[in-house]
Amino acid sequence: MTNSTATFHEDPVRRGGLDVWAPSVMPQVTEKELTDEQRLAIAFRLLAREGFSENMAGHITWQRPGETDMLVNPWGLWWSEVGASDICVVDEDASVVSGRWDVTPAIHIHTELHRMREDARVVVHNHPYYVCVLAAIGKLPELVHQTGSMYLDDLVFVEEYGGEIDTPLLAQELAEQIGDAKVAVLANHGVIVTGADVTEATYRAASFERACKLAYDVMVSGFTPLQMPRGAMLGMKESLLERAAEVYWGGATRSLLRSEPEVLA
Repeated sequence: MTNSTATFHEDPVRRGGLDVWAPSVMPQVTEKELTDEQRLAIAFRLLAREGFSENMAGHITWQRPGETDMLVNPWGLWWSEVGASDICVVDEDASVVSGRWDVTPAIHIHTELHRMREDARVVVHNHPYYVCVLAAIGKLPELVHQTGSMYLDDLVFVEEYGGEIDTPLLAQELAEQIGDAKVAVLANHGVIVTGADVTEATYRAASFERACKLAYDVMVSGFTPLQMPRGAMLGMKESLLERAAEVYWGGATRSLLRSEPEVLA
């Protein structure tokens, strides 16, 4: 037997997502319907498990369609300890409408992105380790694995570190630099991830830290990574967002609720 490497000379666009295949039945996430506050609290704990855990920092906002107010975590709690009853509500100008604690002025990062981007219903920001390694050396991750297809044409690097973003003006300038990118790596800082809903945003954020780790490990190996055909990546991107995101959310949520049921309280 000989070893060989198949070579693809053409790059046709592959179809993907629900247009190709949709499951007829899926396992239940939970036996009872979750509130929006419970879903957001679950997102915090899931992402804490995935490395979004520089625990003095970070926020997720959820501005539901047709609303200007948004759900957010309070200042002072680690993501790994946020529960549903801890979730606060702020208005579009970042003033606290309801909640037991205060909210960081860095929340303006979110208010301005929500204001500018109809597609950005959920905005995630934190400083996961491998994202920060690449942010420190001024690089976006090279997409070296099929899951990285999710980020094809959706990444931007904000090159200049400007310190704390704590005013609407600074946040507006940052939002303009991000443009319509779904994921922005901020130099010497961290990452901003957007999504149409909590499921999509959580999956995109969790997978991005893994993509950065893979890219870094390949980079330091000294080997040149194999290139994936763009046409295949386009189809894979659809499949990941339209099918895999829901499976990730379901499995990760069931696992979390078995070990940390108090997240719902």
